[in-house]
Amino acid sequence: MRRVLLTLAAAVAGIVLPATNALTGPAAAAPPVTPNPGSIGIRLVEVPAEAADDPRARIYITDHLSPGTVIHRRISVSNLSDATRRITLYPGAATIEGGSFNVAPGHTANELTTWITVDQPSLTLPPRKAGTVTATIAVPRDASPGEHYAAIWAETAKASQARSQNVIEVSRVGVRVYLSIGPGGAPPADFTITSLSSTRLTDGRPVTTAQIHNTGGRALDLTGDLTLTHGPGGLSAGPFPAQLGRTLAPGQSEPINVTLDRQLPGGQWTALFRLKSGLTERTARTVIAFRPGKTTSASGRSLSSRGSVAAIAVGTVLLAAVLACTLHRRRRRGSSGGKPAEG
Repeated sequence: MRRVLLTLAAAVAGIVLPATNALTGPAAAAPPVTPNPGSIGIRLVEVPAEAADDPRARIYITDHLSPGTVIHRRISVSNLSDATRRITLYPGAATIEGGSFNVAPGHTANELTTWITVDQPSLTLPPRKAGTVTATIAVPRDASPGEHYAAIWAETAKASQARSQNVIEVSRVGVRVYLSIGPGGAPPADFTITSLSSTRLTDGRPVTTAQIHNTGGRALDLTGDLTLTHGPGGLSAGPFPAQLGRTLAPGQSEPINVTLDRQLPGGQWTALFRLKSGLTERTARTVIAFRPGKTTSASGRSLSSRGSVAAIAVGTVLLAAVLACTLHRRRRRGSSGGKPAEG
């Protein structure tokens, strides 16, 4: 299979991260990073042309491939330190559990890592210099269908500066790999916001929680915000950023929290939650209540941006009509029953 690639400029291709056990995060959520002494960076140089508009594809490998397909991705590795560094590159296993993309320690393998090779397993880079390697993913014809997760790591080691200690500090940064295997086109990404609730922590800060269910066939990396309107005295507040770093595999359900300022007035608010993963976006709106000075909880009904608002509105109108008819019939029965019997 021939796949067209676009070369990206450094400003948009990805994110350079300090040398920690870290992976590139969601594009919309990644803050600017100031390199630390001794740090390294990693980013994708290319993205498939058909995914050029997807922000996740610019920082992750997020392909859907048929068994027997081979793809190549160029990756830039940077030495951001003031000393020459030897950087090793290798794939490592990953899973999605508890709302997080969890990487395994060291060179732990899974099925996907056996399909990944790097043309230069190590680079020796001068200070403030970068090199490019090519990662190849060769999917065997008997590959297991479904989603597979891994990371392509860049790792460096140096002696600790702590005195009287013979310690080697190992740091690594990586690019996530979300690989879907199966015939035909990629399964659609989709999710629902099943509920919204509010509570107040013991320290007085209000929290709004959205319960998310991944109903599609691809993993999600969620970003979003909460806007409050129609509060006490007509106040509005926000948007407030949602909890970052929530990743859901297909079929999984996890909460996403927004913690607000404790000075937020208690009472009823209209909450609008906006969440997205890549090009997939959903919203939910409901009325929530923050009780002043107490740890309380109140749940609201989630309204999806695709049709549910209209459906619930129609249901409300129908319910009102049924009630009106019932009351009218009862009044008619009372008026047609004749004169009361005389005692």
